[in-house]
Amino acid sequence: MFGVQNSLFDIIITFLLLLRQPIRFYMSNTFNRPIRVLVAKVGLDGHDRGARIIATSLRDAGMEVIYTGLRQTPEMVVNTALQEDVDAIGISILSGAHMTVFPRIIKLLQEKEMDDVLLTGGGIIPHEDMVALKKSGVGELFPPGTSTQDIVAYITDWVHEHRNF
Repeated sequence: MFGVQNSLFDIIITFLLLLRQPIRFYMSNTFNRPIRVLVAKVGLDGHDRGARIIATSLRDAGMEVIYTGLRQTPEMVVNTALQEDVDAIGISILSGAHMTVFPRIIKLLQEKEMDDVLLTGGGIIPHEDMVALKKSGVGELFPPGTSTQDIVAYITDWVHEHRNF
């Protein structure tokens, strides 16, 4: 009986460990290098717990994450993205400045001919503003409570479709 319980325990542990592997397996068999994502907090927004959770989740999925920290300007974000050769930029915003921040970053990305870099983000953004930002060129925007697996899958799929490395 002890051997049966031990085997069942081993199967359960193996199953739980495998649950974390599909995203890493998918990424490791699709790209020549890890996806590089810059995660930033722009403006005077001083709450970065969500950004840190997202950064950790992306890292756990096998991505390289550059976290810029608090109080970045759009110029600082785009310059860092250029220097780090990122595939995606994720902006976490809770301050209500999203209709200023995202358009400014899009303009700077265009000026630096970085049209192949995904600009995505999340935070407290009203649905109407999400629609307007998407029309202006911002990728998917994620409200609070979005599954980190959904964010990882979106970035992975977008990069696979739009970047070539």
